[in-house]
Amino acid sequence: MSTATATVARPGEVLADLLPSSRVRDVALVVGGAALTGLAAQLSVPVPGSPVPVTGQTFAALLVGTALGARRGFLSLALYALAGVAGVPWFAGGGSGAAAPSFGYVLGMLLASTVVGALARRGADRSVLRTAGAMLLGEAIIYAIGVPYLALATGMSATAAIAAGLTPFLIGDALKAALAMGLLPTAWKLVRK
Repeated sequence: MSTATATVARPGEVLADLLPSSRVRDVALVVGGAALTGLAAQLSVPVPGSPVPVTGQTFAALLVGTALGARRGFLSLALYALAGVAGVPWFAGGGSGAAAPSFGYVLGMLLASTVVGALARRGADRSVLRTAGAMLLGEAIIYAIGVPYLALATGMSATAAIAAGLTPFLIGDALKAALAMGLLPTAWKLVRK
């Protein structure tokens, strides 16, 4: 059996499933996914008028979910969230704790990574259009939790929370989705060769 034959993806697999299976692999992937999200959160640019910065965190969370699958994606983001609440300074801009107005986005990333991971198991990461749909759904989930949390944490009205916690990020999220649209299907094409 050739090496190329051994790496051909089967239906229901995500990219991480192509690595040799073991508990050590799964633990390393979960910890690595949490660390990647924490590192990406340090790419943080303040947004004037908003307590929420632009970060690489959402892109990393969706990439982790898609590449690792729903279960490992959930565990990675749960580890990321729990460690951050416990004081590890790896939320946006080196922050930690659940009191930050942007913590709702972390909770949204937890759910979004699970959903995009489940979609990836159904092949949503293997074509440009399906990847775009999965990433946009993931982003919508993050906002559906993050924006109301922002409003509650800051006392903002719904309109103000949308203006501060959604509108300024739409262009950046479209760019992140476009990047994922190129990366994930390309990774699958390389695996098939």
